[in-house]
Amino acid sequence: MSKRVVVTGMGVVAPNGIGLPAFLQAIQNGMSGIKFIPQYKELNFSCHIAGLPDFSWEELANYISEVTLHGLKGTNIGYGLVAAMDAWADSGMGYETEKPRWETGCVFGNSTADTEAMKNVITRVDGKEARKLGSRVVEQAMNSGVTSYITGRLGLGNKVITNSAACATGTQAILMGYEYIKHGYADRMLVGSTEHVDPYVYGAFDSMRVLSRKFNDEPEKASRPMSLTAGGFIPGSGAGALVLEDLDFALQRGARIYAEVLGGSTNSGGQRSGGTMTAANSEGVIRCIQSALADAHVRPKQIDLISGHLTATNADKQEIQNWSDALGRKGKDFPTTNSLKSMIGHCLSAAGSIETVASILQIMHNFAHPNINLDDPNPDILEITGFDNLPVNMTRKEINIVAKANFGFGDVNSCLILSKFKA
Repeated sequence: MSKRVVVTGMGVVAPNGIGLPAFLQAIQNGMSGIKFIPQYKELNFSCHIAGLPDFSWEELANYISEVTLHGLKGTNIGYGLVAAMDAWADSGMGYETEKPRWETGCVFGNSTADTEAMKNVITRVDGKEARKLGSRVVEQAMNSGVTSYITGRLGLGNKVITNSAACATGTQAILMGYEYIKHGYADRMLVGSTEHVDPYVYGAFDSMRVLSRKFNDEPEKASRPMSLTAGGFIPGSGAGALVLEDLDFALQRGARIYAEVLGGSTNSGGQRSGGTMTAANSEGVIRCIQSALADAHVRPKQIDLISGHLTATNADKQEIQNWSDALGRKGKDFPTTNSLKSMIGHCLSAAGSIETVASILQIMHNFAHPNINLDDPNPDILEITGFDNLPVNMTRKEINIVAKANFGFGDVNSCLILSKFKA
């Protein structure tokens, strides 16, 4: 086999669009998926808005059997199943198989078991009604529930991994799938991540006072990466999924190829030298980016687009400085840079996979999606990037190579290098 790794299918459940056509239209037109959530006001949270997909449980009946659907309560599992199954169908393959697909594995990440589903467990156990929990509780409580449902539905028989690395989870899952194919352990991997930010997870972040509180009456204006008036991030929910294949394996079955994964890297700053549980060690970030470039055999000057982590917090300025130091580029020479979080909020563990789908769509269709709400760029960021490299409207341009990175709690970093496919 060639050991070149290509993307042959994608699926997405995002706050501003479910499915590739709706999602593509949304990111090209700067459509926000951030909404006012009345429940969050009733719960006395400081922030009352979130990026929530228009997700219908009834639609899951198109993906799984009635028996499997009955009693399924984990929304993060639901998001992941839809994105994964859509990616599989998009790659041109059918769902059904009599025997395990030994050549295909799965790496699908998430942060926590669905706490809304667990609420039922806690209530019944505390009420001395454990016997009424039913037989489906454990499979939804375990962190690997999402991979178990996906692989069971599709009969995937190779490596099956549930990864969890906070906000770096999605890009790390894709990198792991890439490495398994690159090193010959699998011919195909279904990869991605999912997150449902329910009121309990949301409340935990709200208590940290890291969420935006000044735009509750204007939800679509609230997520403001790289802005002088950025006041914190907006939690988002959803899932992204990709089918990765060895190039020769994909060509043998006549698969359509979206893009190529040239390489990547993941590391940790060790929570040293300024790195903490909630802040990145800049040296670790720079090393991660540069290691990804080296693994991909790509020079810094070749990067056409940075799909940043850029959460609309105080960390944005330091992230831009880290990119500049890692690439040795500044001012007019700085790559075009955007943050999907301006439209969908921060989808936590799902961020990297949803943003990677967006990155590949930009490669395919030759555009850079806008940074909405960037009507007052942070002057310290502008000094590094230059104004023209932070698009506020969709920009048509040739996108050959994208650097997609995410940096998570625990001082964990992950970076992918994606490119147009060239035979």
